[in-house]
Amino acid sequence: MRARIIKIGNSQGLRIPKPVLEQTGITDDVEISVERNQIIIRPVTNIRKGWDEAFQRMHRDGDDIPLIDDESISHSWDEEEWQW
Repeated sequence: MRARIIKIGNSQGLRIPKPVLEQTGITDDVEISVERNQIIIRPVTNIRKGWDEAFQRMHRDGDDIPLIDDESISHSWDEEEWQW
């Protein structure tokens, strides 16, 4: 499939046909890179995908207890120097 580079303001752009976007699953933001003189366009992956399920699993398994309690990290400076 051929496409033409078009002028968009002070930049240039490329119209990507809807069927191509549907095949790739690209719907929103993309990551653009250049590899060996080729423009690579990839969908941005959700880096936090699966976090909700992982947090629920941690809670269910009792793995969501803080490793440090508030008292073990207190410092004399907190009581002597800091004004609440």
